[in-house]
Amino acid sequence: MGISRERELDTERAMVASLYDRLDQIRDRTRVDLRRTQRDQTAGTPAAITEQDAFVRLYAERLQALEAAETRLCFGRLDLTDGQIRYIGRLGMADDDQRPLLTDWRAPAAEPFYQATSVDPRDVVRRRHIVTAGREVTSLEDDVLDLSALANGAGGVQAEDVQGGGVLMAALAARRTGRMHDIVATMQAEQDVIVRSPLPGILVVEGAPGCGKTVVALHRAAYLLYTYRDKLARSGVLIVGPNRIFLHYIAQVLPALGETAAVLSTPGQLYPGIDARAWEPEMVAAVKGSPRMVDVIARAVRSRQRVPDSDRRLEVGGTTVVMTPAMVASARDRARSSRRPHNVARRTFVLTLLDALAAVLADERQVDLGSNRDYLIGDLRDSPDVRREVNLAWMPITPERLVSDLYAEPARLAECAAGMPPDDRALLERPRGAAWTPADVPLLDEAAELLGIDDEAQRQAQARSDADRRAENDYAESVLEMTGTRGVSAEQMLDRYSGPDEVMSVAERASDDREWVYGHVVVDEAQELSPMMWRLLARRCPSLSMTVVGDLDQTAATAGAEDWGQALRDITRSRHRTEERWRVERLTVNYRTPRPFMDLARDVLIACGREPAPVESIRDGEAAVILKTDAPGDVAALVAQVVGREDVGRAAIITAASLVDEVDVRVREALPDGIVGHGDDRLDATVSVLTVQQAKGLEFDAVFVVEPDLIDAEAARRGTDLYVALTRATRSLTITYTGDYPRSLSRIDHSAIASRTH
Repeated sequence: MGISRERELDTERAMVASLYDRLDQIRDRTRVDLRRTQRDQTAGTPAAITEQDAFVRLYAERLQALEAAETRLCFGRLDLTDGQIRYIGRLGMADDDQRPLLTDWRAPAAEPFYQATSVDPRDVVRRRHIVTAGREVTSLEDDVLDLSALANGAGGVQAEDVQGGGVLMAALAARRTGRMHDIVATMQAEQDVIVRSPLPGILVVEGAPGCGKTVVALHRAAYLLYTYRDKLARSGVLIVGPNRIFLHYIAQVLPALGETAAVLSTPGQLYPGIDARAWEPEMVAAVKGSPRMVDVIARAVRSRQRVPDSDRRLEVGGTTVVMTPAMVASARDRARSSRRPHNVARRTFVLTLLDALAAVLADERQVDLGSNRDYLIGDLRDSPDVRREVNLAWMPITPERLVSDLYAEPARLAECAAGMPPDDRALLERPRGAAWTPADVPLLDEAAELLGIDDEAQRQAQARSDADRRAENDYAESVLEMTGTRGVSAEQMLDRYSGPDEVMSVAERASDDREWVYGHVVVDEAQELSPMMWRLLARRCPSLSMTVVGDLDQTAATAGAEDWGQALRDITRSRHRTEERWRVERLTVNYRTPRPFMDLARDVLIACGREPAPVESIRDGEAAVILKTDAPGDVAALVAQVVGREDVGRAAIITAASLVDEVDVRVREALPDGIVGHGDDRLDATVSVLTVQQAKGLEFDAVFVVEPDLIDAEAARRGTDLYVALTRATRSLTITYTGDYPRSLSRIDHSAIASRTH
């Protein structure tokens, strides 16, 4: 290393050290502020207590962001044509005089670090990547963008400072850890443009495997929370991923970027109180995901609004009254005309029907209706016969009960799904108590929207709460009278000793509230979502501010998208506007998958008569290896050979759903305890055994694809699942099979496969 370069390193080491010193100062002050606020005993009124809790949460979140900035606090520097030097990092920092020391990577001033090129240098002479290990600067890599500045030495740039883009390649070559990491130091120009896209509307980010769609979407969420904090911090951001393994994989990204106002959820968790994880055949999920189910659920709700087929004689306090079908029909029509949800409109139905019955009861008792109405209504409410008939005509019901009954009662299903082919109706039948599946969740949500909350129960609960409060107030007044206390009211005493309500974060409140409206939604593997799931997401974010991430070449679900226009048509349709509210950005560079693996995967799709979207892989590598084995479980011996290799941090065995348990058992028997992961956090272990659906969105150093023909045979769309499986590896790809050579690989160019015997 030249003397000039050594001086540059010393300069940056000193600068980075000073930035960490400043970080420590800010962190220490924040800790002091947090402790002082937590110990503050002066807050007495509910308003003061709420304000105190808000500051506690503010300081705690700030402290979390400062802790997250510990890793790669400063990773870049811009030397500008006007002589200004601008350091880029995880967060913005200033000195005590508010002079900027470090620019947040999301700020407009940081854009040139990602977007400047030699063609459009954006007033940048030099872009410097600062590589650190802990708090120590280990190396520098410079991109000189203004060659004229290089010629005259502007900005202190010397010829020996010009180096290649090794920072990105080093990051790509690093061993996998089972967790996704942020890319703030290595984000590329096409990725940065997407990250900084405006908030409104649906942004579809599509691209082949390995293009960084997910990490770009997460960085966009962090960017939006920074840029539109006043709007989004109150409402939060919803992140929807395909399964819990995937959510565990991405869970560190947003906290590492200092953002906590996000809710992570699978499609099966989007209905509060339910975590739908049960498996069902793809053809069943396709029927449930069809738009036809909108009408089916609506009919199921209306079927709970019944008119009796004949008169009903009701005993009311010793008097018999007759309830006619016409009375019930009139009350039903009036309740329906309110256009309120079923459980809310029930109040209108009940009051209307009781009014009609009260008139009959007054005639039977020969009393004046006007002056005796309350008395008559009270007798009607006390009558078991009346309560029974009112409930039979219009029973309050939960979404879970409505959908469960629909599945469990063939006659009811036939009535509500009359226009559906009998074979499709038969697919929906199942017994009560069966576990919920992800495809059930949009139907439960649709039902909840049509049913509403039983506000009568709410009013009764509020009445009980008010009564309890009055009783507590009376007790407080008696205590004050007994003790002779002056200057304190009973209300103040209650507020002081009952304690504040629990203060929850935005994420905690949002995840428990079905009617919560998010400021933005990020959807990963969006090509798999059914029309019914899109309806659910549109209710969670009526503004349709979304980042939708997907690849149509990877669509596996029968109810999934074949094109984005078809997938988004229903939720973007409006009576008041006809223009489409979505746009597409495409990532074109594959950073993860070596070229031989990507070529092989593309050939599989082409052999199935499909033309995958073009993509450029920037990494070379060895060809995939295909091996014949005596049994699928023999892959365990192959995996054992790579476990512990320096270049392998994580390995995956990917196979068909029908085979995954058998392979998992064999691999666990062959490898030491703790090597093979299980459960939602299985990626923390060295080896994972996965189905293709579980592997979506993930990446591994070494991948073993077991029985490719079986994977293809069990897929809803030929070639798709195998395409996904073949694109998960970053270093080595091994394909094993038993029996004849895989038909799924027999019609492709074999230059990307090396055959061996095991």
